[in-house]
Amino acid sequence: MNWIKITSLKDWEAAKEKSFQNTIIIFKHSTTCSISLATLARFERQWNNEKPENIDAYFLDLLSFRPISNQIALDTAVTHQSPQLIVIKNGSAIYNASHNGINVEDIIEM
Repeated sequence: MNWIKITSLKDWEAAKEKSFQNTIIIFKHSTTCSISLATLARFERQWNNEKPENIDAYFLDLLSFRPISNQIALDTAVTHQSPQLIVIKNGSAIYNASHNGINVEDIIEM
């Protein structure tokens, strides 16, 4: 899976702009949480099996970039959780899930 990393507010703004061209997803990951690690691994396996098209996948390391996570929560009106997946289209969150609710099939069905 080819993640586009978000490491600055500028990256987040660019991702939002990109959502007007393609649907984007943001995976918020806590690098010290075993649940987050297991969820990420399962999601990546599903993604590689399904190979969704026209979706750009962004990755945010919550521990290193918590202020960016907070801004994403404000901008999308999606309460922060970890791990968390947010689907954004045309600048707005259209779907979000956390923990074991994160599933590639849900994204493909949209």
